[in-house]
Amino acid sequence: MTLPLVAITMGDPAGIGPEIVAKVAAQPQFHRDHRAFAVGDPERLAAAARMNNLPLRIEPLVELGDFWPQPGVLHVLSGPKLPPGLPYGRVDPRAGRAAFAYVQSAIALANSGQIHAICTAPINKEALASAGVAYPGHTEMLAELSGSSEVAMMLVSSELRVVLVTIHCSLREAIEQLSIDAELRVIRLAHKALRTMGFPNPRMAIAGLNPHASEGGLFGREDIDIVAPAVRTARAEGIDITGPHPADTIFMLARRGAYDIVVAQYHDQGLIPIKFMGVEHGVNVTIGLPFIRTSPDHGTAFDIAGSGVADASSLQLALDTARDLSRVAAKGYE
Repeated sequence: MTLPLVAITMGDPAGIGPEIVAKVAAQPQFHRDHRAFAVGDPERLAAAARMNNLPLRIEPLVELGDFWPQPGVLHVLSGPKLPPGLPYGRVDPRAGRAAFAYVQSAIALANSGQIHAICTAPINKEALASAGVAYPGHTEMLAELSGSSEVAMMLVSSELRVVLVTIHCSLREAIEQLSIDAELRVIRLAHKALRTMGFPNPRMAIAGLNPHASEGGLFGREDIDIVAPAVRTARAEGIDITGPHPADTIFMLARRGAYDIVVAQYHDQGLIPIKFMGVEHGVNVTIGLPFIRTSPDHGTAFDIAGSGVADASSLQLALDTARDLSRVAAKGYE
């Protein structure tokens, strides 16, 4: 099968995005295993290659057409030109504005059918806010700019899959956002996504919000009044889901193979188990979009940006996942 065409956005220029993109593109197998190009700043990527002594040449990409990568070359679709000497490791509105523009360009290409998938290097939420960008993260901007009314964040590793009911908001706001409809929306999205990923009958579990899944109402009513009714409705629709389960044990059971995915109620409940196993092993997949989008399971790492020590493993895994999911989607599996 022809390799799908993937756009890799450079992420925040002040973070480790340029470095890990360059490191992935410099791998000998890059041009054989992937049909991918970057969206970002060519000079920043070239500087990252020089800093790491990578055998990589940066070339401009003017038209996609029958594009195919060449050995030792990273083709770059240019975004906004960055000011000379933009510092690493600092929140900067110029970097936030550029990072947003890279994602906008990639989404436009995906919306028009010119590419099959987007693999995004990390952005910084403070930098976005300082630039006046209203979106708190990739998921929200991908949803609105692609015209997708229902999306969810799924985290995938070799041992565990997690999907989130609520994403980038305070814990108080997350609890306020919970409803039977919100639970069902994510359950259905995850079920459909897993079937598309090759699971004919996904085995799903849902984590409770409160300790011990509320212990029969001793520790709150949310699991009884919101989560449990959503599970009953989903099961009546033919979805194999159980719960609510105590969150302190359900991820362990899923990791051991009892379930294919866990539905988590809020951001940290779902991301801590995934990241505990190593951020280099996790991939963020946005489900519900009309195209494939993946991302590494880590942030901009301002503390090491510009030092040449960033690990590109998670971005490599995200790029591999974007390719593989695009191939599965092309087969039209249902």
